Amino acid sequence: MSSSTPAPLAGLVVAVDGTSGSGKSSTSRGVAERLGLRYLDTGAMFRAMTWWMLQHGVDVHDPAAVAARVAEPDLVSGTDPLAPAITVDGTDVAVAIRGDDVNAAVSPVSAVPEVRARLLEMQRAVIARESATGIVVEGRDIGSVVVPDAPVKVYLSADPAARAARRSAEQGGGDVDATRESLLARDRIDSGRATAPLTMADGAVHIDTTGHTLAEVIALVVSLVEDAGART
Repeated sequence: MSSSTPAPLAGLVVAVDGTSGSGKSSTSRGVAERLGLRYLDTGAMFRAMTWWMLQHGVDVHDPAAVAARVAEPDLVSGTDPLAPAITVDGTDVAVAIRGDDVNAAVSPVSAVPEVRARLLEMQRAVIARESATGIVVEGRDIGSVVVPDAPVKVYLSADPAARAARRSAEQGGGDVDATRESLLARDRIDSGRATAPLTMADGAVHIDTTGHTLAEVIALVVSLVEDAGART
């Protein structure tokens, strides 16, 4: 990553939303590294909250039970795109939050309004803290809720079959059809929840990543960011 951020890009917030398996994380990290910006994975924060709930025996399908404990865990998110880090109560959970147990529980936890309210406050605090440098923020409600005035908003999507193949490969292989159904189920939950549903924000640029390489998608987003910086 470059040691300093070009002046026109300092302070820029790049909001990257989209569906699971569409390339949000790899694209966001690549853009941040290329441009010397910071990086925040909001999905990891929801996963970390879910991991804590599971570790403490909370019924993740009981919104009231989740809401009652939401203030307890101490979550800290790093913003280095080369080494994204997240801890819960001082424990590094970067690997643990990608387990099958968290995968199965993160949607119901994410739908609890009290969870979203607490993490929204934390996300905005991180963005404010990194405002001097500029930051790429990825998730499902960044452009619509977290930073609706972000100068760059991107919505990534891909064909379900391509998404399933990518996610299966990331997880070391497996049943692609089952992965596809899991992703589509996640889409339905995320798009249908009452609080901050997955949606393409007003003013966002839609990029279908199905026919593109990762390098090509990164280049497209970098171009958008550089154009926004030139206009400031």
